[in-house]
Amino acid sequence: METALIDWLNLAVRWFHVVAGIAWIGASFYFIWLDLNLREPPTWKKERGIKGDLWAIHGGGIYEVGKYLLRPEAMPEKLHWFKWEAYSTWLSGTLLLILLYYVQARTYLVGPDAWIETPGAAIVASLLFIALGQLCYEALLKTPLMEKGWWFAVALVLLITLASWLAQQLFSGRAAYLHVGAVIATWMAGNVFWGIIPAQKSFVAAVSEGREPDPGKAKFAKLRSTHNNYLTLPVIFCMISNHYPFLYGHPQAWLVLSAVGVLLAWGRHYFNLKHQGRHRPAVLLSSAAGLVVVAVLASWPSSDSSAGAASELPAPAQVDAWVTRHCANCHGVDPVQPGFQAPPAGLVIESATDLTAHRGLALPAIQSGYMPLGNMTGLVDEERTALVGWLKAQSAPEKEAR
Repeated sequence: METALIDWLNLAVRWFHVVAGIAWIGASFYFIWLDLNLREPPTWKKERGIKGDLWAIHGGGIYEVGKYLLRPEAMPEKLHWFKWEAYSTWLSGTLLLILLYYVQARTYLVGPDAWIETPGAAIVASLLFIALGQLCYEALLKTPLMEKGWWFAVALVLLITLASWLAQQLFSGRAAYLHVGAVIATWMAGNVFWGIIPAQKSFVAAVSEGREPDPGKAKFAKLRSTHNNYLTLPVIFCMISNHYPFLYGHPQAWLVLSAVGVLLAWGRHYFNLKHQGRHRPAVLLSSAAGLVVVAVLASWPSSDSSAGAASELPAPAQVDAWVTRHCANCHGVDPVQPGFQAPPAGLVIESATDLTAHRGLALPAIQSGYMPLGNMTGLVDEERTALVGWLKAQSAPEKEAR
């Protein structure tokens, strides 16, 4: 009953998290698009203090949108705020982190070769990791680099790369990717909470009291909003990576994460330039080409990928025994491992034949030590090495035939 309750909670919170995330990302993309597409208005609008305007059609009607340089002549009765999309996304994501990675820390958070070996210490490390990441970002915003866009971007890339490497040492591969995403998501939510909303409240208060708003605060809030726009695609990549063990199970998983994140943000830059009327296809093409290069390099066989001699490989009967003990408990048709009511991801692995059929997913997961989960079944290093060698050798006959 406890397992079923956790599963239902996980499903409900995940559903809400996805819906809230769609609302937040949609609003972020829309307002950046809107701001970058504003064009110089006619004179009569300028005289009213309007900085730029835009015309759009949607839902069977034409919209006219204008943005004031600083403030309107009088505050409107109804002013729409956009903050709960960010807050609800971050809060539901945090609850998911607790439900999956803290409640089941031994299974999902602790890595087989990580610096931290106990669930309690791993949870503390997780909290400190996210908090320290937020402090580093806020400190970076207070340096002179904030006024130097490209240098700030370089510093941010270095910070994410360091976080990615450190997460890989502290947690399991899957949890490492998730934690880098959690740090970035915390930056984004923090941008709303610490920067954007306070600036907007100050702006509204000044207008309501007849004072001149502080343009510096508004500029800083706009900068934080722009950061969120560029960070959106990398954070989504981190959040969906748990479905792909070939990513978090790669020997240089931290470098793969950083490279993909940078290239996704670079691809986003193309659209932001395009919104301003600056068409730079080389930006988008270089982003796509870079992602292809990363995919090829990450999939390239390692120097030790060749299978050993046939006499050194375990017999199929031995592989069947290992699969029964270390895989079928979770990935059986009817799992016997507590916490699983159905095989994860629908993958049924009850024999050596089943393992071979899912070789593309199984090999990186076993090789990285991520599977078996938390190594609860006690797969020893010698068995893991032999199993990895056997899985790699399954492609040998095809090579010999050629």
